[in-house]
Amino acid sequence: MTRLFLLVAALFTAGPVSAAEPIPVVADKVNQKLVKLFGAGGFRSVTNYGTGILISADGYILTVASQLLDTTDIVVHLYDGRRMKASVVVVEPELDCAIVKIHAEGKKPDEPTGLDLPHFDLIAAAKQPPAKPDDWVLAFSNCFDIAERDEAMTVQRGVIAAHTKLQGRRGIFDFPFHGDVYVVDAITNNPGAGGGALTDRSGRLLGIVGREIKNRLSDTWMNYAIPVNGSVTIKDGDKEVTLSIPEFVAKGMAGAYKPVKRTEAANGPGGYHGIRFVPNVIERTPPYVEDVFPGTPAEKAGLRTNDLISFVDGEPIVSIKAFNEYIKKTKPGDTIRLEVRRGDNLTTIDLKLENYPPKKAPPKTETSPDPVKK
Repeated sequence: MTRLFLLVAALFTAGPVSAAEPIPVVADKVNQKLVKLFGAGGFRSVTNYGTGILISADGYILTVASQLLDTTDIVVHLYDGRRMKASVVVVEPELDCAIVKIHAEGKKPDEPTGLDLPHFDLIAAAKQPPAKPDDWVLAFSNCFDIAERDEAMTVQRGVIAAHTKLQGRRGIFDFPFHGDVYVVDAITNNPGAGGGALTDRSGRLLGIVGREIKNRLSDTWMNYAIPVNGSVTIKDGDKEVTLSIPEFVAKGMAGAYKPVKRTEAANGPGGYHGIRFVPNVIERTPPYVEDVFPGTPAEKAGLRTNDLISFVDGEPIVSIKAFNEYIKKTKPGDTIRLEVRRGDNLTTIDLKLENYPPKKAPPKTETSPDPVKK
């Protein structure tokens, strides 16, 4: 009985809970400022759903830069059940952030929506003191696609375990965001949770729930959120530039933000695989294998015609373009792990990349002697 009492007491005394509203009241207020996002993906093991944070009354949404935004047909579900279309305004991979704008029916995308939605004032939230280790936090998200239309978001309680630099990776590559994050002592970063809200006990916005990534140091899955005042310093040519989320939001909503060009974005063709895909004729052609060339890494690894490449090194691959961009970051000798949908099964294939074969010289054509003139 004593142990039970101590456990219950710990649950209700962890973090700054004095003079706070009951959790159901806080959860209801926060839920009104969040949206469920639906977009690209939807085939096996590649989620087409996520979460977003409303940051303006007329429908601007802050979320993470995930693959579900790789489409012109984004759908938003509001807290009251309304289903609306939206489009991407700007994406900044270095911050792992994106801004999406809701479209009002009968109005053009660049026109005011006329909406008056509950929202977070992110600029004001970024000016408030950050959370500290051991602070009690709440994480709100549409993890596992549990919530649709007017259903409430999932709420998870945890504590801030650390406030530190992110050292994460997706597949074999470093994660683009290397700034400070809140490491959360709760399993918050599930499929669909990216773009959710991390708040304090009173519902004050603290951070944006991140994507599913692994810690480079421990090779374990991380549960983290990017602080609302998060920033990262990167090289832009010969100079260093500091990017912050408040600056990104302010300029992005004003239509004045230009993503920073990463100097290492495309450093060559990468390793050679020997795959020929189906014709890339639409905006987002899925990476279906049309054929594999004889004697190439693809044939040696066992790839077959009609295989659909779903993941490369744990990274969702939704199009031929995405696969080619990923390969550009590899080099001959690298081994990449493919998750391939073959019929109703998902098959894992290790593909060791090689050097590109030398280009063959065009065959010489023999010229016929001039006809004898008569």
